[in-house]
Amino acid sequence: MEHTLAAMPTERRPGCPFDPPKELVEARAQSPISRLAFPDGHQGWLVTGYDLVRSVLADPRFSSRKELMKHHPLVDFGDIEVPPAPPGEFLLMDDPQHARYRKPLVGRFTVRRMRLLTERVEQVTAEHLDAMAQAGPTADLVTAFAKPVPAVMICELLGVPYEDRGRFQENVDKFMNGETGEEELIAAYTAVQEYLAELVAAKRANPTDDVLSELTDSDLTDEELRGMALILLAAGLDTTTNMLALGTFALLRNPGRLAALRAEPERAVEELLRYLSVAKTFQRTALEDVELGGHTIKAGTAVVLSYHTANRDPERFTDPHTLDLGRQEGGHLAFGHGIHQCLGQQLARVEMRVAFTALFERFPTLRLAVPAEQVALRPETADIYGVKSLPVTWLD
Repeated sequence: MEHTLAAMPTERRPGCPFDPPKELVEARAQSPISRLAFPDGHQGWLVTGYDLVRSVLADPRFSSRKELMKHHPLVDFGDIEVPPAPPGEFLLMDDPQHARYRKPLVGRFTVRRMRLLTERVEQVTAEHLDAMAQAGPTADLVTAFAKPVPAVMICELLGVPYEDRGRFQENVDKFMNGETGEEELIAAYTAVQEYLAELVAAKRANPTDDVLSELTDSDLTDEELRGMALILLAAGLDTTTNMLALGTFALLRNPGRLAALRAEPERAVEELLRYLSVAKTFQRTALEDVELGGHTIKAGTAVVLSYHTANRDPERFTDPHTLDLGRQEGGHLAFGHGIHQCLGQQLARVEMRVAFTALFERFPTLRLAVPAEQVALRPETADIYGVKSLPVTWLD
C-alpha cells in the first residue's frame, strides 16, 4: 500500500532536539519511499530510507538543476519562474556544467591537503578557547567558538581578509537561517555578491597564496569565480558552525560519551555527523520516468531526500537513535553521495576532530548555562539545522 504524507513536517518533538520530526521517522517505518503533497498542489515523493536515498544521489536521471525545482516542500512559489543557478554556483547544476566548476577545486580539498592544515586549526582553536577562558566563566558557544573557528579557516583558504568577515558573515546567516523575509533575503544575497565581486577583482590584480587566487589563473570568468566563492564560503561557514554548536549540545546532554570522544575522536566525529545530520534534506527532479522502490517516479516529479532519516535507518544502522561514539558502522550520508558529495568534507572533519577534543580538554567542567529546553533552535525551514545560541558555563 502506498504511504502518503499530507505535508512536509516542520516541528521536532519537545525534548528531542536531535531527532528528526516524528512524522518522518514514522514514514520511514512505513516505507522507505512515500508520496508527499507539496504546498502548491504538486504530488511528489519523499525518500526516507538509506539505500534509496543513496541510489537517487548516484543516479544521473535525477537532476540537481535549480530551474527544475519548481516545487518546494515548504513554500508555494505560485507562478514564479525559477531561473537557472548563476554561473559558478555548481551545487544546483548537473554535469557537465557542475564538473566544470568542481573539477578545479577537487585537488585543493584532498584529505592530505586538509590534514596539513591541522596545526593551523589547532592554533585557531586554542586562540578562541583562550579568549573564552579570559572572558568566562560563561559564554555563548556559537559566537565565541562555533562560528569563528570555521570562519577563520575558510577565510584563509579563500583569501578573504578576516577583518572583512563582518561584511558577509551576518548576511550568509540571513540566507541560511530559514527565518529571513524575502526582501531582506535578497538584500543579504546581493550584499554578499557585491563583496565577492570586489574580492575576485582584488585577487585578479594582486594574487595571494589562497584558493581563489589560484583559480584566477584559469579560463573561469569573474562571475563564475564569484559564484564558486559564494558556495564555498556559505558551506564552509554554516555547516561546520552548526555541527560544532549542535554537537556540543548533544555531548553535554550525553556526558557519559565524552570518554569515547577522547579515545577515538575520528570515530566520534563520524557518529556525530550521522546522528545530527545538520544538512537535513536535499531535492532532486526526475528527468525521465524512473522505477524506485517499487514505484514509478514520473519525469518532472520532485523528490525530497531525507538525509536525517536515512542516517537513522534501522536497516542500515544498529540502534540508530542512540548516540554511540564508538559505533563501528560507517557509511553515513551526512556529506551526501555521488557527484555532489560535499567538497569540503575533509576540512570539516579536521575542524571537528580538533575543536571538540580541545574544547572538552580545556573545559572539563563545561555544562549548559540554561535548561536544555531553553536552548534556541533553528527552525526546520532552515537549510542547515542547528542552535541559534548555546549558553555554557564552567568552573574556573
